[in-house]
Amino acid sequence: MEYKAKYEQWLNNSNLEAGLKAELLKMNEKEIEDAFYTNVEFGTAGMRGILGPGTNRLNIYTIRKANVGFANYLLGLENAKEKGVAIGYDNRHMSKEFAYESARVLATYGIKSYVFESLRPTPELSYAVRHLGCVGGIVITASHNPKEYNGYKIYDDTGCQLVPRFADKVVKYVNQIEDELTIDVLSQQEAKSFITVIGKEIDEPYYQEVINIQLSKDLSKDNFSIVFSPQHGTANIPVKEVLSRLGYTFYAVESQCDPDPNFSHTKTPNPEEKAAYEEAIKLAKEKEADIVIITDPDADRVGIAVRHDGDYVLMSGNQSAAVLLDYILMMQRKQGTLPLNAVMFNTIVTSDIGDLIAKRYGVDVEKTLTGFKFIGEKIRIYERTKEKQFIFGYEESYGCVIKEFVRDKDAIQAVLMYAEAANYYKKQGKDFYQALLDLYAIHGTFKESQQALSLKGVEGAKRIQEILSNLRSNPPKKIGGYKVKSIEDFEASKRLEIEENQIYHIDLPQSNVLKYYLEDGSWIAVRPSGTEPKCKFYYCVKGNDANDAENKTKVFQEAMMKEIGEA
Repeated sequence: MEYKAKYEQWLNNSNLEAGLKAELLKMNEKEIEDAFYTNVEFGTAGMRGILGPGTNRLNIYTIRKANVGFANYLLGLENAKEKGVAIGYDNRHMSKEFAYESARVLATYGIKSYVFESLRPTPELSYAVRHLGCVGGIVITASHNPKEYNGYKIYDDTGCQLVPRFADKVVKYVNQIEDELTIDVLSQQEAKSFITVIGKEIDEPYYQEVINIQLSKDLSKDNFSIVFSPQHGTANIPVKEVLSRLGYTFYAVESQCDPDPNFSHTKTPNPEEKAAYEEAIKLAKEKEADIVIITDPDADRVGIAVRHDGDYVLMSGNQSAAVLLDYILMMQRKQGTLPLNAVMFNTIVTSDIGDLIAKRYGVDVEKTLTGFKFIGEKIRIYERTKEKQFIFGYEESYGCVIKEFVRDKDAIQAVLMYAEAANYYKKQGKDFYQALLDLYAIHGTFKESQQALSLKGVEGAKRIQEILSNLRSNPPKKIGGYKVKSIEDFEASKRLEIEENQIYHIDLPQSNVLKYYLEDGSWIAVRPSGTEPKCKFYYCVKGNDANDAENKTKVFQEAMMKEIGEA
């Protein structure tokens, strides 16, 4: 059906919610096309889209459709109705409504649900699935996206987001539904007996698990302070609770503590963007705090800025996680708790410095595709086989997990461990950023960065595919004056060693990612975003020093934009 016919179908449906119908009537032709030219799809972190009417939007009807697919998938699992599904949600527009709409759909299929009484962090939902013995989980969130977005993520019985071989089954069921407007669901009253509201009985054991990750429990908290911002999101209460119980001195950016769906007091809720730190750094300067820590709205990502030489230095997800990894391994070695079969997980677009740190401690490194579900899956495999012991997992995009009682990125764990490590280094006479410089002195200087081309709508989607297709058909021989030594194509599952003219198999699920390894030890990766209409370029640049790495990064970025015709 063409997009215009779908629009008319929605507009003329007598059951369409009045507010959505009013929005339809205001749409211009371009808005109609973008809202109906396709269906909102599952990406690397579930289903995410702009709120509003349409098949390519998040609304109660597309949420119902997703839940019918999930329910049909769950019914094929053992005791799904009795085990039930845990459901969490964040501060965004329609989050609570979508959570209860999800519970109603599940109830229509006879499946119980456990819905949080109010907003909670995504990692706590992951924990709740495990704690309650559920068959799966749902989180309503758009993570760090702008206020116009919301999303829907689904989890398995271990609290891990569904990996593709299972998510594809859900999508198959979803695609069998021709008209989301005709889905019947139980009323809230009819569904009531299937829904249990949860809260403190999950909060308390989760907080205790987080507190138990400490490595330096007896370290004095004197003469050390933190500035914290939840960016209007779900981390506000959990982080304050954990830091308070452990005696840390911290100052919250109170204007950003209110769970405001409009994010009124922050320029962006995304820790990857410099503007997200502005208010926190102002407060940190006033209080002379040692470290600034911010979390994204659903509290799976953490960003930090560190007081260094009288100013505050923002650290990337690669940099902060590298220091955290080194701290954890160092302390465990000192305490004699570092397993002989330890393994660390990160992704194919994560900096090489973490690999070098892990190997220095004798810890194995395994790579996954982008998406924390792949790290969660690895944890599950080794939990069963006992072949290796999980020690740390992280992505470059400001997310990590330290202890596996959660199977997703966990900002609450990360906040505590960043605070502990920064306090430890201060007691050693240096700051957290200096600890990174010390690692560079050992392993070489790395500069990691991203470029993202925002390409919205129908034409944008075509352009993203065109970029990847052109790079495959005409691969660059040099980038920024450096030879390309090898190319990994994760869609074709092949690695080409150019000088050898040899092709090797890549033992990972297929994914639309290209990665170029250069003769200087740097690499560049290209992939479409799984959650936003963007084409992303990742740079891991190895330099002789900071200036060299910075200069080479600029050269590589300009070269890649020229390569794809965007210079």
